[in-house]
Amino acid sequence: MRQRRPRSLQWVLVRRLILLQAAMLAIFIALCAAALWIANPTPLVDNEASVAALKGAVDRDANGRLVVRETAELEQFRESFPHVWYVIRDKTGQSIRSGAVPDIYAGTPGLLLDSVERATLNLNRDDLRPEAYVENITTKAGPVQIITATRSSREQTDGLEVNISANVDVARNPDGSRNWQRALPALSLIVLILVLPIILVMGLTTLVTTPAVVRRSFAGLVDTADQAARIDINTRGMQLSVQRVPQEIAPLVHAFNQTLARLAHGYDQHNRFLTDAAHELRTPIAILRTRAELLTKEPQSERLLQDIERLSHLAQQLLDHQMLERPGDERRIVNLTELGRRVAADLAPLAIEAGYDLAFEPPAGEIHVEVNGSQIERALANLVRNAIDHGGGSGIITVAIDESGGIEVRDEGPGIPAAERENVFQPFYRLQPQSRGAGLGLNLARQIAELHGGTVRILDGSGRGARVRVELPASRC
Repeated sequence: MRQRRPRSLQWVLVRRLILLQAAMLAIFIALCAAALWIANPTPLVDNEASVAALKGAVDRDANGRLVVRETAELEQFRESFPHVWYVIRDKTGQSIRSGAVPDIYAGTPGLLLDSVERATLNLNRDDLRPEAYVENITTKAGPVQIITATRSSREQTDGLEVNISANVDVARNPDGSRNWQRALPALSLIVLILVLPIILVMGLTTLVTTPAVVRRSFAGLVDTADQAARIDINTRGMQLSVQRVPQEIAPLVHAFNQTLARLAHGYDQHNRFLTDAAHELRTPIAILRTRAELLTKEPQSERLLQDIERLSHLAQQLLDHQMLERPGDERRIVNLTELGRRVAADLAPLAIEAGYDLAFEPPAGEIHVEVNGSQIERALANLVRNAIDHGGGSGIITVAIDESGGIEVRDEGPGIPAAERENVFQPFYRLQPQSRGAGLGLNLARQIAELHGGTVRILDGSGRGARVRVELPASRC
């Protein structure tokens, strides 16, 4: 089953913000629609519709007088607006009126303009004379009528004029009331045309800005995650910083730090147990060795001494593992040539007793490195002991140090198959279950090398046998 990818908090926030903005906009529109429904405003577009209905009905009789004929359009308009009234005048002064005409509109046009507080005078669109504004106001000189404009001709423009106007009419029932059921589809389309661009702009803005905001807000969390990724067995006591972590994530980081502290405490207890057990084993092992050496030299007593030596070496390797917990500031300048010569000399009797010749190949000059000398010495000793245990019981074991500071231990035994060259570095792994070694030597050597930033590899030799190389990147002096 394919594992699902974790959700991206960044895109979750983007989607939810867009939906929240769309919901807020929809609620705002609904509230505005409800307010209009309650207020029930009367738009002035009905007056313009009245002019459209009268336009086709105005005519002259046989004597040339103005008349209004009852056309089908006018009759339909009267049904929708039974209180319609009108006054129609021509240039000769003839007029015709119908309905309850207010007095102000029944007088002459001049008197009408005197009664208008303010109005905009729009001329024919093809007329170059500009629009004007008329307003009747009271000044220090008394009531006056001002007609004014900002220019004397439509040619006096900047090249482009934009006039935006919107006329909205709602379908009517025969009694003149608005038919909202018929109007809703058109209103929905208008709302969609007006709202969709707003939603798109808001969504695009959110899509662009939210990732940047999230990245900046979680920059501290990313640093903390990088810090957590660097924690390993040697830095288990590290605590993650919460200084730049968002407040909502801080409890998770604190819980992780508490977990690290408990793991470090448990690991230290485990190491102390192993150290104490190894120390406690050394005393009875020493007593066993002393008593075995007092026995008569027989094959069984010789085998017993070998087993006791193996048990003593295992206890020492356990102690060596605990030695890796020492801080790295114990490093100092060490003569690598002298260290290799000393290890070869110390282990030469053991190699000869096992049937080997032990050779040491120093470099042309002295090599100095900054390392923990006791740890490197233990690593090299484990490699030599591993060659003694698995070198076939004959031939030459060579300890070589080259000018680059690399250390090699070579034997002439059966060697290590290429498929097993990584497995042998696992603790307690042995190619032959009945072999003498405990399977800790190579693992301990690699851990020591890695603690110094180096490596331990098994290389192909020029002939038979195993070839193990240690490379230390420590500073050379």
